[in-house]
Parts: sequence; structure tokens; C-alpha cells
Amino acid sequence: MSQRPLRLYVDHLYTSPYAMSVFVALREKGLAFDTITLDLDAAQQHAADFARLSLTQRVPTWVEGDFALSESSAITEYLEQAYPGTPVYPADAKQRARARQVQAWLRSDLLPIRQERSTMVVFYGQKMPPLTAVAEAAAAKLISAAQALLAGNRPYLFGEWSIADADLAVMLNRLILNGDSVPAELVSYAQRQWQRPSVQAWVNLQRPVS
Repeated sequence: MSQRPLRLYVDHLYTSPYAMSVFVALREKGLAFDTITLDLDAAQQHAADFARLSLTQRVPTWVEGDFALSESSAITEYLEQAYPGTPVYPADAKQRARARQVQAWLRSDLLPIRQERSTMVVFYGQKMPPLTAVAEAAAAKLISAAQALLAGNRPYLFGEWSIADADLAVMLNRLILNGDSVPAELVSYAQRQWQRPSVQAWVNLQRPVS
């Protein structure tokens, strides 16, 4: 399986948290792959060649020989089954389900945070104006859930690192790196995840001037 060409399509600014999630999982698993960038501002994801490849015309898209898959959590779950040597999800079935719950929640909820604290804050150092009331409420929800998940000042969500830790750290860093108020224990948690080599590999990619 690993002899097939392995390719990961990502955004050209390397700011997609979902592309990062797959990239980190691939690095954790030690897979050699090519990273191919698409300029989303120029709508390259809708070009005919990519549209034939990616059912949803979105990044990240994973290509393994003649198999192509989009949607980040679907990709990481596939990678976990196809390349089980180094796990990125908890071994316990209930904790694994909880990790997937966290991933699904971060992707489907908290829209005001994603709107008012884009990942340009995280990866380009942009500073945004104060949160609106609706975004403040979303931030409070995020902080409350993160504190519950990490009760007892745990270093990781589920005992050992999982891909959900990387995803949660990105969402927290949208606030932290803009200078918004986040409890110290969550700041420490996010910083811990950020120092992981697989995460640093994404953070340190050479980004174009935006």
C-alpha cells in the first residue's frame, strides 16, 4: 500500500486547520508523502482536474494511488485503519469515540470564533478586534468544554496524545495568539501541543507573504 504515490493537497498559505490535522497525522505515522498546494483564493480547488480528483472540491484531499479522499476527519480515520503502526486515536473504543466527538464538534460548532479569529491569527500573526458578544459566548463554550475535558490539568485529552489534541490546540490558539483571555491551564495545554514535532513541522512551513 505504501508503495503507491501518496499526496496531500492543502491550501497554499498552509492555514487550513483541517489540512494541518491530516498533515500532523501523517507525520506521526511516519509516512512519506508529497504536499501539493492549491490557491483557494484563485479557486484552484474548483479546477476541472482537481474536481475530478476530489469529490467535495476541498482541501485537504488525500490521494493514494487511484484512491482519493477528502474531509479531514474521514482521512485521519482512514489512515488510522490503513496504517495502524503508530496510532493517532485512543485505543479504547469509548475514548476513541470521544476523540471523534471532539473533532466533529470543533468542525461543526463555534462558528463565531472561526469567523472572528481566522487561522491567519495563528499562522500569520494577524491581530483582530475584540470579540463580539456572540463570539464571546462561543469562546466561553469552548473554554468550558476544554476545561471539562482536561479536568485535573491533564496534559492530553485521553491520557496519551491523539489527533484531537492538535485540533483542540488550534481552536484555543485562535484566541490565545490574538491575546484574548484564556485560562492559564488551557494556555499551557495549547503550548504543549504546539511543541510536538509533527505540529512544529506544519507551523514552520515556509508560507508566502499574504
